[in-house]
Formats: sequence, structure tokens, C-alpha cells
Amino acid sequence: MREIIDLTKKLIRFKSMPSKPEEIKNCIEFIEKYLINCKAEYSLFNHPRTPSIQVAPSGGFVPILLMTHIDVVDGPDELFNPVEKNQKLYGRGSIDDKYAVALSLVLLKKHLQKLHQEGKNQDTLPFGILITSDEEIGGFNGANKALQDIETNFCIVLDGGSIEKIVVKEKGLVRLKLISRDKEVPGSKPDTKKDAIEKLIDDLIKIKTYFLKSTPEHPYRSVNISNIKSKNSYNRIPRLEASLKIRYTENDPMNAFMTRLHGELHSEIVVEAIEPLFDKIPSSYLKLLLTLSKHTAVGFEDGSNDARFLSKYGIKGIIWGANGNQSQHSMSEHVDIESVYSVYSILDEFMKRCYAKNTKFSN
Repeated sequence: MREIIDLTKKLIRFKSMPSKPEEIKNCIEFIEKYLINCKAEYSLFNHPRTPSIQVAPSGGFVPILLMTHIDVVDGPDELFNPVEKNQKLYGRGSIDDKYAVALSLVLLKKHLQKLHQEGKNQDTLPFGILITSDEEIGGFNGANKALQDIETNFCIVLDGGSIEKIVVKEKGLVRLKLISRDKEVPGSKPDTKKDAIEKLIDDLIKIKTYFLKSTPEHPYRSVNISNIKSKNSYNRIPRLEASLKIRYTENDPMNAFMTRLHGELHSEIVVEAIEPLFDKIPSSYLKLLLTLSKHTAVGFEDGSNDARFLSKYGIKGIIWGANGNQSQHSMSEHVDIESVYSVYSILDEFMKRCYAKNTKFSN
């Protein structure tokens, strides 16, 4: 299992941020070489300039799918030099999500080697893997494109949760843009430029009032103002744009909420995306996983990741993974090494059980 940590370190050294597409390409090529050395047959997709790698049984059907991603949020150069200390591995992507990429590759290698020793080939592989490269910017060209063509019984998204918690529900996500403009007056009258600013501030305050019930535990809908920028130029009508992310629950009637906003705000409202909630569909695979992982229970998380595309395509699945103490995206991002080994051991046994039974659980 030590190979998982060593491989994770190699992956961390790639600065695979969305702002550095060449680094993403280089990381994907590194993974391709690993798969070639494993004698794995794989498919490489590139929905526009967004590479994803899939390994599946040769027949195409994937009994179990492990889904991970190589892209990471921006960080300074020092975060791409992995550091192992006190049974933790530090570095950008250590918990989100390169340990999981490494884990799925090593698990794949082990099971392929066993099949080859038995004179069998990839046709009888009990699981497949999907590695994408745009989760941090929405997953629209990665998981969204790939999952629509994958037939699977169950998907494990190794991108969240913890060894103690399998995540079976996450909030949905609405991406909004508010556009505030001044009246058509000469730009040489600076006092009029306040209009767009004041109108936008007023609208943002109104939107915030809809989310006052949110608590630190986030059981309710929430809003995040992710960006405000000006589109102004000399002697032109001032224009401001604000980007918002609204996370909603199954109890929030978003259509009625959007209608209300349109009637009350000064700004033009542009709905960029309404993305579904992730909510598990009952499955015997989840029951087996809980049986094998004695100290694990199901739970919920406030965030949102590529698991929401499982709901979009009606795929049964869960979110699970190693412990990172909520350090993702931070300067102290790390993964607990022992928890990585625990997840690996449980998944290894899980795949063996599925293979031994040639399983087709009653779902």
C-alpha cells in the first residue's frame, strides 16, 4: 500500500490547476504511462480540451465505478512539493483529490495483475475507474460528459466524506449573475456612477435576507458571493457584475424563488446553471460497503462535487474517502495516511466480494 502514497506525491508535483492546462495534460500523460505499464486498456476523452481517462472491463459495462479527479485549486509553488509528517501527507491536492486518483490506480493495478496471473483479461475486471480534470470548475466537460455514456451498477465518488462517514446527500447548486447598469448618461458625470454600485449593493442585501436561517452546520440553503467585477471603460455607461452560488436543499422551491427575485431586484438576473442535488438511490452495494467498514455511517455534506451528475443520469452511488480534516483548498491541505490505507483495504475487499459472487445485486 505504500505505493499509493509514493504515487500521490508524484501526482501532487503536477501543478494541475485550471489556469495551467499544460500541467493537466502532463499529469494525464503520466497516468497514461502508468496504465500502459499495468497493461490496462483505457480510453482517453477530450471534451473540449478537458481530458478524462476511463478504464473499464473490455465489454464496456462497469459493475462498480470509482470516480476521481486530478485538477486542483490554485496555490503557491511550495504546496506542490509534498511533505510527509506525523502520518500525514501535505500538499495541494493531497486530499482533494490526488490520493484518490493514486488509490484507484493502485487498486486497478493489483486486480489486473491477479486476473493476468489467472489467465484472464480485463473482461472480468469487477470495477472500472474514471479520472477527470475539471471538477474544481464545475465538471461540465469531465464527469458530466463521461457519465452519460457509462453503464454501471454503482459509483463511488472518492472525493469527500471520511473513513467514518459515507456521504449520501449534498445540496444542489444554482449559479447566478447579477448585472447592474447606470442610466444612459455621459461618463463625464461621475456622480451617476454611484447608481450601478448602489443598486447592486441593494440587491445583494436583499438576496442575503433570504438566507438568514443558515447556521454553521448548513442544514438550510446558503449563498456565496464569489466575484464582483466592473465592465466600465472611459466615458461609457458603468456596468457591474456579481457572481453568486446558491446551495439549495430538497425543501427549497427554486423556481418560485427565482420568480420572486426577478420581481424584486433592480439588476438583470442571468441564471447560468441550476445543478441538481445529489441524493442516494437505495442500493445493496451501499449495504455491503457498510458491512465491511465497521466504523462507518451514512451522513450529509454541505458542499457540491461531481456526484451531482450521478443524480442527473440516475446512477446509484455515494461519496466516500480518506480523512483530511476539512483541509482541502487550504494552505495546510493534507490527507491522513492511515485512513488512506483503510479506504484501500475496504475497497479491495469490496471488489473481491463483488468478483467472487459475480455480483449482480438486486438494486
